Amino acid sequence: MFSALFGAAEVSAPAGVESIPVWPDGAPGAVGTEPLDVPTLYLYPAPADKNTGASVIVCPGGGYSGLAMGYEGHEVAQWLQSNGVSAYVLQYRLAPRYKYPAPQQDAQRAVRIVRSHAAEWKIDPNKIGILGFSAGGHLSAMTGVHYIDGKPDSEDAVERVSTRPDFIVLVYAVTTMEGPATHAGCVKNLLGESPDPALVKECSTQLHVNANTPPTFILHTTMDQAVPVANAILFFEACVKAGVPVEMHLFEQGKHGVGMGGVRAPGNSVGEWPGLLLKWLQVRGVLPATNCMAIRR
Repeated sequence: MFSALFGAAEVSAPAGVESIPVWPDGAPGAVGTEPLDVPTLYLYPAPADKNTGASVIVCPGGGYSGLAMGYEGHEVAQWLQSNGVSAYVLQYRLAPRYKYPAPQQDAQRAVRIVRSHAAEWKIDPNKIGILGFSAGGHLSAMTGVHYIDGKPDSEDAVERVSTRPDFIVLVYAVTTMEGPATHAGCVKNLLGESPDPALVKECSTQLHVNANTPPTFILHTTMDQAVPVANAILFFEACVKAGVPVEMHLFEQGKHGVGMGGVRAPGNSVGEWPGLLLKWLQVRGVLPATNCMAIRR
């Protein structure tokens, strides 16, 4: 099994899984060269006989101070891979060494890397999603609402393509940095002890949803005591108001951090969300209706 948390300890790719640096020449603002300073993508290409052309960047949670690389990262990527979706687990920079905008820079660059390698990796450059859990969900939402167009004249081929994901998946995600619904630890770790109110608003993703925000799938539980369900509702309501295609599933049971369900939520209906996500992707035309076999774990 994979290690559950990446934080102060060194992390390496699971056996047989290729990894590449997000910033081959060093991340902007890097304070060192340790693993914590080197954002990384772990590659899970879809098998040739199942490849749908769709791909997803997976952002594990951990409050912006750690990463649940196992059950919110590599295990999710393996499941996507088994359903013909190429997956890329993102190890992004964390507090206390890094604060905003470092994680967002890493996620934006990750989207660009995947899109710029579309032909080589046999994926569709217009079917690239980002899926995040908890703080990784906040990072995914930030990537969806604050995207950067490509720079056609850039010397760096990666920079020539857009950072905009084609769809967003938010799993018990932090979406706001203001008000009683937010996660205080995420705010502190990402923005500091006493952040500028303007920065708080900049990172409250529901305030920046507009008609160009990517279609979004949202999953949360009403018993989540760490990240209140209001986070999901705020983003959902913003999408509806802006006319963004959105689907939300709220389950009664399930503590924060249920991952994909299964052993982390035995006998609990929240474990059905992966199948609901596959169906949503089929309905949206991201996946063919006949390709998804592993509906449940």
